[in-house]
Amino acid sequence: MIKGLYETHLFVEDLERSIEFYSKALGLKLCRFGAERRTAFFWIGEDKRFMLGLWEKPKEEIDIRHFAFECEPEWILHESVNFLKSRNITCWNFLQNEKEQPMVFCWMPAISIYFSDPDGHELEFIGVLPGKTKPDSEKRVVTYEEWLQIKDQ
Repeated sequence: MIKGLYETHLFVEDLERSIEFYSKALGLKLCRFGAERRTAFFWIGEDKRFMLGLWEKPKEEIDIRHFAFECEPEWILHESVNFLKSRNITCWNFLQNEKEQPMVFCWMPAISIYFSDPDGHELEFIGVLPGKTKPDSEKRVVTYEEWLQIKDQ
C-alpha cells in the first residue's frame, strides 16, 4: 500500500542556478548530478527518504508547479519568514493583508508560508497543527492568532 510521496520532479531553465537555490538557499543535499542528461537530485531531510529531481528544459517547455516541504509548525511560525528573507526570497500567504506572516489552513489544520524558486515554481513550508479540523469554517485561511481563538470550538 502507499506509505507516502517519495519524490517529485520539476523542469528548470538553468540547472546550475536551480542547484544553487535548492542547495545553498534552502539547504537541500545534492545527491546526484547528471551533466549529460542535465539533471540534479536532492535529498529532502533524511537521506533516501524523500527526493526532489530537477531536469533542465527550455523555458517555453516549463509549466509552473507547486509542492510543499514539511516543516515543524513552530519553525514556520517563528523562523521561516526570517529564513527566507535572509536568503533574499520573497514570501507570501493567502490572507490578503500584505503581511509576510504564516497563515493557517483551517480544514487541515496546518500552518504555511509560500515562496518561489528561480523558475517561478510555487513552493511552500507547511506543518500540520494539533487541533480539530475546521472544514466548514467561515474563513478557510486565518492568521495563527485567529486559529488559536477558534481551534477548540
